[in-house]
Amino acid sequence: MNPFRIGYVGFVPHPAFLETCAEDPRLEIVRVPLEMPLEEQIALLATCDGYYVMAARDELPLPLHVHRELLAKLPRLLMAASYGAGYDPLDPEACTEAGVILVNQSGGNARGVAEHAVGMMLACLKRMPDAHAAMKAGQARDRAALMGRELSGRTVGLVGCGHVGTLVSRMLRDAFGCKILATDPALNEAALAERGARKVDLPTLLAESDVVSLHCPLTRETRGMIGAAQFAAMKPGAVFVTTARGSIHDEAALLAALESGHIASAGLDVWEVEPPPVDHPLLHHPAVIASQHTAGVTHESRANITRIAALAFSDLAAGRLPPRIVNPEVLPRFRKRLAEEMGLTPGV
Repeated sequence: MNPFRIGYVGFVPHPAFLETCAEDPRLEIVRVPLEMPLEEQIALLATCDGYYVMAARDELPLPLHVHRELLAKLPRLLMAASYGAGYDPLDPEACTEAGVILVNQSGGNARGVAEHAVGMMLACLKRMPDAHAAMKAGQARDRAALMGRELSGRTVGLVGCGHVGTLVSRMLRDAFGCKILATDPALNEAALAERGARKVDLPTLLAESDVVSLHCPLTRETRGMIGAAQFAAMKPGAVFVTTARGSIHDEAALLAALESGHIASAGLDVWEVEPPPVDHPLLHHPAVIASQHTAGVTHESRANITRIAALAFSDLAAGRLPPRIVNPEVLPRFRKRLAEEMGLTPGV
């Protein structure tokens, strides 16, 4: 049997991907250099059965995003797997039309992201960004002017309660005694109760939460979901945190809400453009703590997400359907392709 060829562009997030792939003799790895001319990059990818795709959209050149135009040039492709839980550079509908399964690494970096979100909540409530800015400016003489609030006993609203949201809910409930509200269209009241949260609609969550934290994917439905009206609907003095994806919240609307004082502070790990320009006003606002999409960038998370991605490719090379398929509607056509093109019949 011919090897199952997996192409990736530039780099892999952690050596564990290559190490795990090397344990499976059915897999062959093809590195596509970032500096290679585009036509040559696509030609290399066209020889591959799998494409391991950067999950951060601004790291990967747009012509190498998995959209209809690229898929038309990769007729051999059977599976595209994102580097992480997010899959911004991949179009699920286009993958389905092409008979390609799209896999993410949902849950693989959940603990790292959850810890980051809780850390940002603490930093915002304790006014660490304000204190840091005041100290740098030589204006930190009155400590009472930097009086903060404690996280314990607060109401926290989670927009999305998947792997990350569930861990955040448990950390806040168990360690801080927080009351957790959540909105998630994929989970009913009982499922959210098992995760320690009360199911509410978005308007209720915004009106009742001391802290609003985003944990949902960027989709057509969530793009621009948190704008001026939503920030205005939050409690005066609320804290806003996002470790989800840029473009879910409106950055200009958030800046206006911070400038007015309606939103007290914000913790931002994700941006419309990553990295944001150095003169971005949110980077310089004294009530903002910022990071560069690094919530899940830990040694532990990177090793985990790359290992499970490699195992997903191994599953497919062996004729097994991998877990974490984002577009399950593709399966009838995909099974036919797998049988016709590789002589394999998935066991699931």
